[in-house]
Amino acid sequence: MRHMIALAATAALAASAASAQTDSVTTELKNSAGQAMGSVTLTQGPKGVVMRVEAKGLTPGWHGLHFHEKADCSKSDFTSAGGHTHGGGERVHGLLNPEANETGDLPNLYAGADGAGAAEVYTTLTSLKALRDADGSAVVIHANADDHKTQPIGGAGARVACAVIK
Repeated sequence: MRHMIALAATAALAASAASAQTDSVTTELKNSAGQAMGSVTLTQGPKGVVMRVEAKGLTPGWHGLHFHEKADCSKSDFTSAGGHTHGGGERVHGLLNPEANETGDLPNLYAGADGAGAAEVYTTLTSLKALRDADGSAVVIHANADDHKTQPIGGAGARVACAVIK
């Protein structure tokens, strides 16, 4: 009997470890030429997603950072990733906008004089399950800072980096 309990406990631990592995995903961040320029790691928490971004080759300064609706970074301008994730219904952009409710909104990313940027951000606006839906999603870094108010993308400008989330 003890042997069976030990086997059941071992199986439960293995299943738990496998489940924990599916609660996190790491993906490569690429520039418009398709070259690797960093990584994005997303981890599901009890009430949201923690995202760690490490990038190089950016222009120094602040850059908009958003979740986009499709796991497609195939076009060099990254428009293949679609618009920001919305979560359904009529959505409004901007972390500082009182009407905002868009699930793709994230804080800006800062790149230093060497073009390297790193950030760890937390959002309660979405889940890893939602980001990994049937068509996936993408993390997109924009050329300029997001002002967190202006429609539709906060003045963040061109898309300069993209990472597929599946």
